[in-house]
Amino acid sequence: MGCQLPRRRFLHSASALGLGAGLGSWELLRGITPAADEAKVGPEMVRLRPEIEPVVRWIEETPREKVFEKAVAELKAGLSYRALLGGLFLAGVRNVQPRPVGFKFHAVLVINSAHLLGQSAPFSERLLPLFWALDNFKASQAKDVQEGDWALGPVDESRVPKPHRAKDDFIKAMDAWDVGAADVAVAGLCRGSGAAETMEPFWRMGVRDQRDIGHKAIFTSQSWRTLQAIGWENAEPVLRCLAYGLLDAQGDRPGPVGPYAANLENARKIREDWQLGKADPGATRSLLETLRQASPEAASVEAVKLLEQGVAPGSLWDAVVLHSSELIMRNPGIIAIHATTSANSLHYIFGASGDDTTRKLALLQAVGWQPMYRERIKSPKPVTIDELHDAEETVSTDGDPVGAIFRTIDGDRGAAAAKTMAYLGQGGSAKSIFDAASRMIFHKGTDSHDYKYGAAIWEECLAASDPKWRSRLAAAAMYNLPGTGKPDSPLMIRAREAVANVMG
Repeated sequence: MGCQLPRRRFLHSASALGLGAGLGSWELLRGITPAADEAKVGPEMVRLRPEIEPVVRWIEETPREKVFEKAVAELKAGLSYRALLGGLFLAGVRNVQPRPVGFKFHAVLVINSAHLLGQSAPFSERLLPLFWALDNFKASQAKDVQEGDWALGPVDESRVPKPHRAKDDFIKAMDAWDVGAADVAVAGLCRGSGAAETMEPFWRMGVRDQRDIGHKAIFTSQSWRTLQAIGWENAEPVLRCLAYGLLDAQGDRPGPVGPYAANLENARKIREDWQLGKADPGATRSLLETLRQASPEAASVEAVKLLEQGVAPGSLWDAVVLHSSELIMRNPGIIAIHATTSANSLHYIFGASGDDTTRKLALLQAVGWQPMYRERIKSPKPVTIDELHDAEETVSTDGDPVGAIFRTIDGDRGAAAAKTMAYLGQGGSAKSIFDAASRMIFHKGTDSHDYKYGAAIWEECLAASDPKWRSRLAAAAMYNLPGTGKPDSPLMIRAREAVANVMG
C-alpha cells in the first residue's frame, strides 16, 4: 500500500472518498510525525526496560479523555514513532489479561495491523492508526480494571532454568499446560537463546489450538511481528504474556481444540520434498470445493493427498484464503473475519518457522480450521466466490473508478465487488484499491477487526500464488470494508480536535 503522496494527489484522493472535512487538522501532524525508525513500577507489575518504562507509564496513567492531547504533546517534544508503538504494545501486555485471547485483549492483538496500515498511509495520516490504538487501549484498560485489574507480574527469579535447560523445560510445560513452569521457562529461554531459537517452540504452540476462534495463532504471529518493529530486547514480557494466553483452556479439559492430533499424524505422511510441487489452479479449485462441505479431518486428509500428488503448497494456501473470503461474502461478521485473519497468521507462521513439521502443521491446520468457521457461520446465503464476475458496465466513467467502488459499498456490496473485478480486469491497480481501503479504515473504522481484517486480506492478496485469484480476493473484501457513506468515527473527530488544540 502506498508511499507518500504528493499533496495535490492526496487531496484529490481524499475528496473522491468523501474524506475532505478536517484535513487541515491532520496536515498539522506533518510537523511532528516521526519516521518509523527507531517511571516508577510497583512490586506487583513486571518492570520494563528503563528507556520504554516512562512511555508506558504515561500511556497507563493519562485519563482516556486526555490521552490524545498528551500523545500529541509528547510527539511534539520529540517522542519517536518506535517508542510510541512500543509503549502502546507493552502497556497492553502489562495491563490487559490475555484470557480469553480476544475481546478486550484486541488492544494488543491489533497493534501490528495498525502499524502496517499506517506505514503505507500518506505522511500526514501515518499516526492515525496509533491514535485509534491509544483510545482502544484505554477502553481495554478500563474493562480490565472492572474485571479484576489483572497485571503481568514479575517472574519468579528463583525458578528460572539455566539457559541449556530452558527450551526443553518450556516445551514440557506447554505440553503439560503448566502455567507456572511455562512462565519461568520463557524467561530462561529469552535470556539464553537467540530470537529464532526462542520463537520456534512458540510457532508450534501457536498453531495447535483453534480455541478462541484462532486468536492464539494471531497472538503468536502478531507478537513476533510487533517485536520486529519495537526491538527484540522487549521480548521477555511479551512472550510471558503470550505463553499465559496460549495455555488458556477456558475452563475446559486442557488440550487443543481442532484437528491438531490428526494433523500431527498427517504431517508424518507427507513426502520430504513436499515444497517442490507445481502450482495447480485446478487443485486450488478442488480443495476449495472440499472446504465447502468436508469435515476438518477430511479436508486435512485431502490437503495431504494433493501434496503427495506434487501440488505446490501455495496452491493450497490459495484455496484456504479463497474459502475464508467466500465466508465473508456469505455472512460478514466476527467468525468470517477470523477465518481470514487466522489463515493470515497461520500463513505467516508457515513462512517464519524453520521447522519442517511446524510448517506442515501450519498449512494442515489452516485447511482444517476453515470447515470449523464454515459450520459456525451457518450462512443463509450459499454464494460462492466463483460467482464474482467483471461486468464492463459497472466500471466508472467519471475518471475515478476507485472512488466509485467505495461509494457503491453502502448501497450494494455485490455491485461494489463487481466494480472491483471490472476495474482490476481492465488493468487497474490493486494497490490503489487497498490504499483507499486503508484510508477508509482510518477515518471510519470503529473496531479492532477493521484494522486486523484490512491488513490481513491485503497481505493475502499479495501472497496469492496465482495472480488471477487476487482480483477475487480484493472483490470479496468489499463485503466487509467500510464505504464512503459510513460516518466518520467519533474517535477520529476527537483526535482531530486534539491535534488542532495542541498544534494550533
